[in-house]
Amino acid sequence: MSRPRLRRPEPPKRRLWRRAGRRAAPLLAVLGVVAVAAGCSSTVANPSPGATTGLPSGSAATPAASAAAAVRQIAVEVGSPPLRGTLTLPAGKGPFPAVVLVSGSGPGDQDETVGPNKPFVDIALGLAARGIATVRYDKRTRDYPQSIEPQTFTTTQEYVPDALAAITLLERQPAVDPHLIFVLGHSEGGTYAPLIAEQAPAVAGVILLAAGAEPLGAAMLRQLRYLATLPGTTGLQAKEQLPQVERIAALIDDPAALRKESPGTVLLGGVGPVYFLSGLSYDEVATARSIPQPLLLLQGGRDYQVTVANDLDVWLQGLMGRKSVTVVRFPTANHLFLVGSGAPTPLEYQKPGHVDRKVIATIASWIDRVKLQ
Repeated sequence: MSRPRLRRPEPPKRRLWRRAGRRAAPLLAVLGVVAVAAGCSSTVANPSPGATTGLPSGSAATPAASAAAAVRQIAVEVGSPPLRGTLTLPAGKGPFPAVVLVSGSGPGDQDETVGPNKPFVDIALGLAARGIATVRYDKRTRDYPQSIEPQTFTTTQEYVPDALAAITLLERQPAVDPHLIFVLGHSEGGTYAPLIAEQAPAVAGVILLAAGAEPLGAAMLRQLRYLATLPGTTGLQAKEQLPQVERIAALIDDPAALRKESPGTVLLGGVGPVYFLSGLSYDEVATARSIPQPLLLLQGGRDYQVTVANDLDVWLQGLMGRKSVTVVRFPTANHLFLVGSGAPTPLEYQKPGHVDRKVIATIASWIDRVKLQ
């Protein structure tokens, strides 16, 4: 994708850029633009010979809680300073397989709350009903936003240390099998799940839910251009923001331009140039290819934020020939893996729903297969 030519701004423009960056994040959030980091360009590929591609039909989602009456939800603290978290255990003594749930971009809570929807609660309760424990936790950017130093904060720091702490927490739980701990990352959490597994080689497997593989700026711009085609207020707001987001995207995807910025410059989301440089230098697909753990990739067909063409196909091409890769697509699922129909829109995130039960069943069945290997 061609980028507009970027010129180093003069001091007055730099001040405008700082103010624009602070405004941009909430505006994009209102429109449902979830930033997903990546270090690879988009390509199209067929599934690798080592992948298993399933195409389950859409189904009505049902609350996972209905099948998890005996589930235990235990408040825990993750990392240092401690993040609010929840350990969810199935009924019985165990030891159980367990999954660390790593949420996507932004200062999200442990439930991945979007409007009335809480995808990580659905997944935690659904897996517990199938004999699998989980731990989920707030993002550090939510619980301790004042601790974020724009000059030094990186994408790796945002995702990896706390996930490693969550793995350690599970390893110390008597009810958890320390040899069957998995990492599940959603959206940008999925982008960094392979790096987490690389740094925790004892992890038994990696699950990627709508994992991004497109550069952050390009992803933001693509999403906004799609939203600009929608009718009503959503489309009008997106069109108004396009010029500003084009400038933002050009900067945060350009390493040379980022290096010209002062390290203390506050950019989109309150972070500095080093944050975006770290994302551009990380190759998530190559990392996933290099780790030995089995991989499960899940993708919604109605996801306009992380798409088959711009993301899943990039993973598949990079993982072509790699063993132990399973890919399952859910044609009617959106980015939150809620079932819907028609053209996807951020407005549907404001309707109460639950993660498709087939998604949870797929994760549980895959973990069961890994257990037998």
